[in-house]
Amino acid sequence: MTDDLAVTEYVVRTIAEESVAQEKYFGELDAVVGDGDFGYSLARGFEFVLADFDSIDRTDAGTFLSKVAVMITSHIGGTSGPLWGTAFLRAGGSLKGNENITGPDVVAALRAAVEGIKKRGKAELGDKTLLDALVPAIDALETSLAAGDDAAAAAQKFAVTARSAAEATSTLEARRGRASYTGERSIGSVDAGAMGIAVLAEKIAATWPTG
Repeated sequence: MTDDLAVTEYVVRTIAEESVAQEKYFGELDAVVGDGDFGYSLARGFEFVLADFDSIDRTDAGTFLSKVAVMITSHIGGTSGPLWGTAFLRAGGSLKGNENITGPDVVAALRAAVEGIKKRGKAELGDKTLLDALVPAIDALETSLAAGDDAAAAAQKFAVTARSAAEATSTLEARRGRASYTGERSIGSVDAGAMGIAVLAEKIAATWPTG
């Protein structure tokens, strides 16, 4: 798969479908020390994306992501909506108007998403949030692409790193979100958002189209 828009559509559709499919699991993860609404919120929001998928503006990949961001913000409740919406909006803004997206462009878009999440959620690496899986995974992606790996191999390394980093959040004490209210009791369980990133990344890598 080489067409930029086709790749973007594939990634967004996979994230949306897997978020719906994993609603129960994501909710169970979040219920350990959070309020348990992560799975429900994500699933309901991405159901709207899937329902209107064919009507989303496809002027270019960046515009597509920006339009998805608006849908997410409008329909995902709790803290997830603003964070995920901001991530898609920043990534879309980074790519908007770009008709020849390169590996470094993808990395830059993901880093823009990270900065948006940090600002919106007032979170940093180590606060036991989805950033603790996403940031190391982006680093791995950048290294993989710089080494000459193709997109499928790079996606696989992104996923492997996201999984190990998400599992490592069990050693951290939550400093943001509802889980932060539990203090030291949050140590010993993984962060739901971080594990969500890992699960979604693994699905993308496992089903990456060839040709």
